[in-house]
Amino acid sequence: MKDYHNLEVWKRAHALVLNLYKLSKSFPDEERYGLTSQIRRSAASVPANSAEGCGRLSDRELARFVEIAHGSASETEYHLLLARDLGYADVDSHYRLADEVSQITRMLGALSRKLRSDS
Repeated sequence: MKDYHNLEVWKRAHALVLNLYKLSKSFPDEERYGLTSQIRRSAASVPANSAEGCGRLSDRELARFVEIAHGSASETEYHLLLARDLGYADVDSHYRLADEVSQITRMLGALSRKLRSDS
């Protein structure tokens, strides 16, 4: 069992979730059960799956959960693009957050490859 608090990618993904919660507070009320919920759930899935994988017994299992987190990061990236295109997120916020999602996605990919090669 690994301590997920020590993973840099988990720290960054957690900070991203907090930032996306702040951003989505300003989304229209009619999006509460739509885009607001979706962007929050997909973003929270990234650090949650990373944490769950760390609680598993092998690097192979951790790699599987990191891959799931990778997919959730891609989903979050799309929801952020949609928020921008609908006018719910300004261009600067979108750029900053999308860049962070992209970096997290790359980190997850590298971690997954490392875990797969080690096992």
